[in-house]
Amino acid sequence: MKRLNVKGRSLGQCEGGNLTRTGEIGMDELKTQLEERRKMVDEKATSYRTVRDECNDNSKKFTATRNEMNSEVRELIVQVREQREIREQMNEIVRDKKAIRAEANKEVRAAKEALNAAKGPEAAPQRDEGRRGRRDRPDTIHSLRRELIRLENEFEMGRHTGKNETKVMKRMKEISAKIQKMKISEDSNTDLKESRESLRIAMETQETAHAAVEQAAEAAQEAHDLMLQWNKEVDTQREKAESAHRKLRNSKKEADKNHRGYIVSLRCLHSIQDMLRAMRGASSGEGQRPSARVEVQDLMGKLMSGETLSTEELMQLQRYD
Repeated sequence: MKRLNVKGRSLGQCEGGNLTRTGEIGMDELKTQLEERRKMVDEKATSYRTVRDECNDNSKKFTATRNEMNSEVRELIVQVREQREIREQMNEIVRDKKAIRAEANKEVRAAKEALNAAKGPEAAPQRDEGRRGRRDRPDTIHSLRRELIRLENEFEMGRHTGKNETKVMKRMKEISAKIQKMKISEDSNTDLKESRESLRIAMETQETAHAAVEQAAEAAQEAHDLMLQWNKEVDTQREKAESAHRKLRNSKKEADKNHRGYIVSLRCLHSIQDMLRAMRGASSGEGQRPSARVEVQDLMGKLMSGETLSTEELMQLQRYD
């Protein structure tokens, strides 16, 4: 009986010893697996945090670019409005100047009619058509001078030789004499001189009015061209602002996604660390440190509420053990 008791006691002790070693081996394997998981989750958390921070930095850059482009758009819109106002003002001036020019044109026509009347019936313009009609028109000082200049140029170029030369020379003398006679006649005619002076003044007024119209029209066109140019620039800068805004939205979405991944990773990491701590405490007979757990919970609470944590606090969340 003693031998059986001994054997029984020895068997029981051996079996108990084997069970204890088996439990210790299972616990070690579990710790190893948890440690591997902890490292993996820690790397994941670091990766999420890094990408999130990069996206947040990009968001700041895109925000600055968008705001800068929007500011330029507002300034350009002001320029467009200014050029539009200038264009409208100049168009109004063009209309006024055209009215003045139209009056000047009327004065010129009236002065020409008065001049023709002062010259007498023989100076009235002919209405005959064709080349014969043009030849039948009365001579004027202007038309005679034009013919004289033409003949002088042809004579200098050697176009008239021999008998034709004598004929041309005679014609030139006749023209010169006729011009001189007409000038004397016109100079003695007071009405004709006054009519000529009135026509000269009317034509100067007409020319001045026409130049004013062209100047105002040119300024209006310049303002219009600038307005179109600024409008095009507005569209370009607005597209840049919208592009930066789209990038900002995508960057924020990416940052939020990685932030959520970071939070989940931290929770998993803390759960694993809690299990490892509990296993170490059970094996050593010690409990958890409540102060560390409370501190980590406070940091997690701040993180979840949207507060910005320092780099040291973020690292503390991942080092929690």
